[in-house]
Amino acid sequence: MFVLYIIFIIYFLIFSDWYGRTGEMQEYHYNLVLFKEIKRFWEYRDQVGMFAMFTNLFGNVIIFMPFGFFMPMASKYRSLLSTVFYSFGLSLCVETFQLLTKVGSFDVDDLLLNTIGGLAGYILFVICAAIRRRHVYKKKNNHRRR
Repeated sequence: MFVLYIIFIIYFLIFSDWYGRTGEMQEYHYNLVLFKEIKRFWEYRDQVGMFAMFTNLFGNVIIFMPFGFFMPMASKYRSLLSTVFYSFGLSLCVETFQLLTKVGSFDVDDLLLNTIGGLAGYILFVICAAIRRRHVYKKKNNHRRR
């Protein structure tokens, strides 16, 4: 599942036809000011549309949640810090690729939102792992009582 997710995320963020990624742009746009694009999408949500605002602000978080969830399962490094580090690292790789190839656009706000998505996925992983451990513990105790 993790490998399929990585293939999907690379395709979606780099090669997908969404958001004008069909070829190299004539004039390349990038954002190096934190919160600039987040603020712009929020302030102009009526003009850009709710779908564009939602996909830019929440889509970047949602698309990295599976990474934060699967990362601790696929790696010996299961800490919050390593998951945040690798989420940021993957996002930086994608953004740098977009910068170098002029496909999509480099945006520090995307780095932040993607990293938050990885963090949210990790929190979901921790919750699911705790529920699983609790279920296994109850099952063992019920089995011992018989």
